[in-house]
Amino acid sequence: MSFSDFNFAPNILKAILECGYETPTPIQAQAIPKALAGHDLIGSAQTGTGKTAAFMLPTLQKLSTGTRTGKGAPRVLVLTPTRELAGQVLDATRSYGKYLGLRSAILLGGMPYREQFRSLAQPLDLVVATPGRLIDHLERGSLNLSAVEVLVLDEADRMLDMGFKEDVEKITAATPAGRQTLLFTATMDRTMADLARKLLRDPVRIDIAGKSNSIENIDQRLHLVDDLQHKHRMLRHLVTDNTLTQAIIFSATKRDADTLARELTAQGHRAAALHGDMTQAARNRTVRDLRLGRIRLLVATDVAARGLDISGISHVINFDLPKFAEDYVHRIGRTGRAGASGTAISLASGNDLAPLQRIQRYIGSVLPRYVIPGLEPTRAMPTSERRPGPGRRPEPGGRKGAPAGRKNYGAGSKREPVVEYRRKSRPV
Repeated sequence: MSFSDFNFAPNILKAILECGYETPTPIQAQAIPKALAGHDLIGSAQTGTGKTAAFMLPTLQKLSTGTRTGKGAPRVLVLTPTRELAGQVLDATRSYGKYLGLRSAILLGGMPYREQFRSLAQPLDLVVATPGRLIDHLERGSLNLSAVEVLVLDEADRMLDMGFKEDVEKITAATPAGRQTLLFTATMDRTMADLARKLLRDPVRIDIAGKSNSIENIDQRLHLVDDLQHKHRMLRHLVTDNTLTQAIIFSATKRDADTLARELTAQGHRAAALHGDMTQAARNRTVRDLRLGRIRLLVATDVAARGLDISGISHVINFDLPKFAEDYVHRIGRTGRAGASGTAISLASGNDLAPLQRIQRYIGSVLPRYVIPGLEPTRAMPTSERRPGPGRRPEPGGRKGAPAGRKNYGAGSKREPVVEYRRKSRPV
């Protein structure tokens, strides 16, 4: 199958080919025909699987026909949970629709109102927005959603996680009942299913690239640490790896992100922080510098766990484990994108047993433990570690029922196998 099989308008197909796209990804191959046919759609797919094109290309096909409506009244509305993702969706839209002469606007919190008011003071084809700022414009009367023909909810599960459920419902209530709704999510729990029932009409369900498939090309490693000082020594060593071209280092708090970025910069690394307390201009500048290779180490909170699509990320380092297991998959999904390989390293102490258990149950396997000569942990992880969920298989020679990665070291033994790896550079 090729993109020409979808019968896109010539100007859309020309832009697709210029982007270097030849064969649709699985989510594109299944979602595009259904969206072109006018169906409401629920697409479950991890980031990096091509879902932006899956919803935007058929949407642009609809925009290629018909005429603009009144001022500040877009025909298409795309909602995203984060400012970074909104910017990337708009960039992709402008690339795919470069020959259509479309007018678009982006509405984000943390950005000046003046430019947004200027964009909304003219007829529009498409608006990409985060929920909070969009609600603000609705209440001010500067935005009119009565002409929306297509509503796209991208990373809808993340919007619910961030507390935007009421905002999303208020926004959708301001759009016509006969709109087409395309909802994309990485997870589909009961809350998400309830929201889908309220917002969509007889949707087609497409489930692509579950969590196991989305991380199969990522080398996952676990390093045990004794305490915070040991963790810092471990990080100083890891970032000297010559195979590390660019890395995202995830921390639990905004303050820790700033502190780690300053420490790494003082050590001579090209490092910067990214978190929600930064102004949008500062966040945009940081992401741009990362894309241009000016930043090698980005220290971020989970604001970077979704929607940050940068092909040069070779490593993800979880300085702090995430609170929610699904966020682990999103974090490490920043590397190994578009079929490339990547490395994900997690640092954990005995206090991290609970989140480590949740992660291993969620991904259905035990994270293999690695040690660095000279930085070995002296404290053992508590032995009450649970086995991962269904689908685990015992290793050859292991005891029956043992989870993958655990071997039988004798009766009563709780010892986990570790993998020792050596590099030319010595521990720092």
